[in-house]
Formats: sequence, C-alpha cells, structure tokens
Amino acid sequence: MDTQADRQDPRGANRADIPVGLTALLADMFAVYLKTKNFHWHVSGPHFRDYHRLLDEQATQILATTDAIAERVRKLGAQTIKSISHIGRLQHIEDNDTDEVAPREMLRELLQDNQRLAEEMLKLHSLCDEQGDVASASLIEVWIDEAQGRAWFLLEAERPG
Repeated sequence: MDTQADRQDPRGANRADIPVGLTALLADMFAVYLKTKNFHWHVSGPHFRDYHRLLDEQATQILATTDAIAERVRKLGAQTIKSISHIGRLQHIEDNDTDEVAPREMLRELLQDNQRLAEEMLKLHSLCDEQGDVASASLIEVWIDEAQGRAWFLLEAERPG
C-alpha cells in the first residue's frame, strides 16, 4: 500500500507534487490552446493568411501535447482535469474575451503565454529531477522545446517589418 511516507523524498519534496504540477500545466495548456484558437478564428488584416495558418499549426501542436500530459498524470496514479471549470480553477494563463484584438497584439500575448508555459515547465522539470522521475522530465524537455519554438515563431511574426 502506497502511503504518504512512501511518497516523501528524503529532501522533503513530496512525489505527489509531480502529478499536481502536471495537472496545473495541463490546465495552462488548455487555456493557451483555446486562446490560440480564439485568435486563429478572429485574426484579420493584411497578414491574415500567414497568421491564421501559424495559429492553427500552433493550436494543433498544443492540443496534441494535452493528451500526453494527462496520460502521464494517470501513469503516475493520479487524477487529472475533469471539466472546463476545473481548468478555470487551475489555470495561470489569463483568458482574453476582448471583442477586438489587433493581430500583432494577439501574437504578442501568445508569445508571452508560451514563454510562461516554458518557464513553468522548467520549474516542473527541476522537480522531476529532484524526485528522480526521469520519464516525466524527458517528456517535459520535449514540451519545453515546443513552447520555445512557438514563442520564437510568434516573436519573428510579430516583429515590425
């Protein structure tokens, strides 16, 4: 039987913190996914085609990651997101319900969101390293690279020119 003492690391961190962190990450990923789709649906202007496609590609990548995160939580024996309201309680990424958002502001906001995702993933990666959870750390490394890649594309697309 798995007890609290069994999950406690000698350095004081609780192994149960990893699925909790992954579930919070999952909530943020859903928040960024929905915001990316929102901007994809509502972008307009002279760069419409490029931005529309970029945001659709990024949303597809983000959505694909959500399943991997949730499955990792389940492999660790924990429960994960169950509803939209559950996401709302856990997410750190702010929603954007504004009627009109300028295209470059959309890109700038998503750039910041993806940078924040990468920062949160780095913290979670450190926790996994401390706890010896090599499998979660390995997955997170890929997700960090993807978030940084999305941020890079958004930064370049947002540049004046």
